Amino acid sequence: MHHINYTRPTEFIFIGFTDYLPFRFILFLVFLIVYTLTVVGNMGLITLVNIDIRLQTPMYHFLSNLSFLDISYSTAIAPKMLVNFLASRKSISFYGCAVQMFFFACFADAECLILAAMAYDRYAAICNPLLYSTLVSRRVCFSLVMLAYFSGSVTSLVHVSLTFMLPYCGSNIVNHFFCDIPPLLALSCADTYINELLLFALCGTIQMSTFMVILISYFYILITVLSIKSSGGRGKTFSTCASHLIAVTLFYGTLLFMYLRPTTSYSPDTDKVVALFYTVVFPMLNPIIYSFRNKDVKNAIKKLLEKKGIFK
Repeated sequence: MHHINYTRPTEFIFIGFTDYLPFRFILFLVFLIVYTLTVVGNMGLITLVNIDIRLQTPMYHFLSNLSFLDISYSTAIAPKMLVNFLASRKSISFYGCAVQMFFFACFADAECLILAAMAYDRYAAICNPLLYSTLVSRRVCFSLVMLAYFSGSVTSLVHVSLTFMLPYCGSNIVNHFFCDIPPLLALSCADTYINELLLFALCGTIQMSTFMVILISYFYILITVLSIKSSGGRGKTFSTCASHLIAVTLFYGTLLFMYLRPTTSYSPDTDKVVALFYTVVFPMLNPIIYSFRNKDVKNAIKKLLEKKGIFK
């Protein structure tokens, strides 16, 4: 095996969405609003969970972690993307690219595990209410959250190390708006089979195992709900799961589409739109989904506004 001398790029240039300046300016304004709403909405939810005594339960503890993850991985992508909408040169340094990829992959993987923990929490509350305080004790909660962050960090470190050890001896132009793994693999002049295999294996393991936990939890929840005699009782019990189900469908739908298919089937333009949805739009939707679909959160907001004299 002979080694080819290559110069590592000092930076990567993003193609982004368009070169037409007026359209880029419109996109800048739209996504500035989306990112601001993401930060404000999720910070609001975290604050609400921490100040309202009725929201000091495992479910809302997981929800505030979900909000933190939404802010975090949106922040790994959005500020740089916003700058690049207005910049004449849409670039990122080699190490900046590695850092962006690490944080994004870490927080996205952790989010899968938090969503699975929330499904387990609903299963314990609905199917085993008498054992709930044992099944989802403070210690269990803390362990599940720590596991999410630890797993996210480890898998992300593996992806980033292997991706940035590859030789990039040709173009440094990335057909994307952030440092995602597939478009960078496409730029390497080495065989990326091992990287693709690991991407498939690690993302597949986290996404499919958490998806199975969610699926099994909801299977048992459905059986329990259907055994409730009154339709009012059934509706009330299942309404506590509605927000989570919407969030899971949106998040997993886009993630499974992005990462669990061979790189040959990537279409850069489609992938950019899908990636934009789960990196920038989806984190904004979570607080909206959980606020409008959830009586406890709505009551906590109402109580807070009454306290401040804004709402009578």
